[in-house]
Amino acid sequence: MSRHLKDYIVIALKGIGMGAADVVPGVSGGTIAFISGIYEELIESIDQINIDVFKVWKKEGIKSAWESINGSFLLALFSGIIISILSLAKLIKWLLLNEPILLWSFFFGLVLASILYVGKQITSWSPKVILAIVASTVLSYFITMAEPFASPDSSLYLLFCGFIAIIAMILPGVSGAFILLILGAYETAINTINKLIEGLSTGNFEMFKDAFLKVVLLGIGAIIGLKVFSKALNWMFKHQKNLILAILTGFMIGSLNKIWPWKETLKTRINSEDIEVTVLDRSILPQNFDGDSRFWMALLFVIIGFALILILERLGNKKPQA
Repeated sequence: MSRHLKDYIVIALKGIGMGAADVVPGVSGGTIAFISGIYEELIESIDQINIDVFKVWKKEGIKSAWESINGSFLLALFSGIIISILSLAKLIKWLLLNEPILLWSFFFGLVLASILYVGKQITSWSPKVILAIVASTVLSYFITMAEPFASPDSSLYLLFCGFIAIIAMILPGVSGAFILLILGAYETAINTINKLIEGLSTGNFEMFKDAFLKVVLLGIGAIIGLKVFSKALNWMFKHQKNLILAILTGFMIGSLNKIWPWKETLKTRINSEDIEVTVLDRSILPQNFDGDSRFWMALLFVIIGFALILILERLGNKKPQA
């Protein structure tokens, strides 16, 4: 595939969108990749990273090895993802605490449009496909109602969280951040990113070292999970595309419960910063919300989120051809 600098800039921007989605529970970076037309290329490129790359390097040189794994594409995409996560972690944390209704409304619109987009990619409707949608919807819904586990406190647990979360992050319709939330590691991940930046900017070496070690553990788990799962996902898209699309559609439908803007808190706890945070909640109607529901403003953000997917879809349709 022949690409120019502007193509890689667009890919990096899509990576920024994926990174932004991955920071927020309920939204999948994989969905952004799918909508923007780079998803199958992403999982196929990841699948190409194996021991054979070193054989190509030895026989044909580093340039051929780099091209064999679509290295420029992956570099541009993951650069965007990393920049986005590092840039948005503090902002997302503030929005979750201060403007949760508007934030969740925006992502509710985004996921709602994603359901329509992914669902219409199904080319053949059969009882198996319908059953897959129903089953994955029910499973996803019950996952959103689960109470998070205790925060991770061991290296093995951080590795496990990275492994599971990256699987969800590359799977359209499944939020890696939400999986971290269920595992009790979401707060740790967001705080770790913020402390990494703060430690680096203030010269606090101890803070930076502690945060860096946690990032490395999560990263190692993520790399293992990415490699292991990309092969299975690549095979599914080539041989059972309608079935996997049905499962993804169902997961997104079920996840709408988690990102519904209006919630009633059922259980709270005090986090490491002595802030009261929600552990368990349930979706309620806007008129039953305790406080200002901000209904019309929330509806506007739903529309904005919905419209963003339409824009991404149009960008995806303009992707370069081989």
